[in-house]
Amino acid sequence: MLYDKLKEYATGGVYPMHMPGHKRNTTLLPPGLPYEIDITEINGFDDLHEPRGVLLETAKLAAELYGSDKSYLLVNGSTVGILAAIGAHTKRGDKILITGACHRSVNNAAALFGLEQIYITPDADDASGIQPSVDPASVASALDNDVGIKLVVVTSPSYEGVVSDIASIAQTVHARNLPLLVDSAHGAHLGFSKYFPDSAVHAGADIVVMSLHKTLPALTQCSLMHVCSNRANSTELKRLLSFLQTSSPSYVLIASIDRCLRLLASDKDRLFEGYERNLDRFRSDIKPLENLYVLNRDADSPPPGIFAFDPGKLVIVTKKTALSGITLSDILRTEYKIELELARPNYAIAMTSICDNKEGLTRLAEALIKTDKK
Repeated sequence: MLYDKLKEYATGGVYPMHMPGHKRNTTLLPPGLPYEIDITEINGFDDLHEPRGVLLETAKLAAELYGSDKSYLLVNGSTVGILAAIGAHTKRGDKILITGACHRSVNNAAALFGLEQIYITPDADDASGIQPSVDPASVASALDNDVGIKLVVVTSPSYEGVVSDIASIAQTVHARNLPLLVDSAHGAHLGFSKYFPDSAVHAGADIVVMSLHKTLPALTQCSLMHVCSNRANSTELKRLLSFLQTSSPSYVLIASIDRCLRLLASDKDRLFEGYERNLDRFRSDIKPLENLYVLNRDADSPPPGIFAFDPGKLVIVTKKTALSGITLSDILRTEYKIELELARPNYAIAMTSICDNKEGLTRLAEALIKTDKK
């Protein structure tokens, strides 16, 4: 794998008369950072923008694992994938349909490429305060009402773990001969276990962007972009990625992508089985809750308006209590040393992954129960 190749190079006695400026001098530099494997695009280590060797192998592994036609490695996060995908399928003055709460990179792409944004914004659920899934019928209605739309952008899963019916939305979009881009930044772990909703890659999306670092063991900024059909403009996607993504990609980040993918390829069944057990145990442990409510505790029968949940997102609803999600987050931080991912007025989010252990989730459950009794 790429990491092993980098370590071999680091110990091979080659003196670096090239970037980076730290020159892999681990004697001079303090320990902790992987200076010894941080290199530039030198002989034998391929080119992220024109991969033909070791980086092409990693990209092919990503496509094979996720079932896409082609995959691109992203070291500028999902943001660069969103920017490239929107730019590749529109021209200045076009309209794009944006469904639900989107990441700011979608709005930034519209500003960058001079696009008009048409929105579908579902009403928030009264009980929890979160937005439900995107209704495929609302997508059909929006496309029928505005024939100038050139691209449909759906976020699934949402930050809160709400999954939309991508298969039905794709059918609606494709019937009008348009491409569907799914921002699945929070869904890189989907598709590897029936315990979780399926991946947008399998559901009919044309382009899917996902952040490995959000829900899988990869360093921050490590992401992928998948091309899933010939509706995607692969030539323009590649051109814009080269235009927008750094010309000095971090091999530390790329090695992290490679290692994450190889871990999934070799051990995903065992890892996800353990993950499922941990989540089931957590659900059992929080049954005593009377005031707080974990939204996806009953993920097998989601409330009306929600197509599916990602059970790995623990949405702790405070709406029927004297606490806000922000206050709950503060309590967990100061009293129990548990840092949550996100806090909102009506809820807070705890993110989990295959790297969580029994002890961590038990600790969260006990903290919630103690807070709930107060």
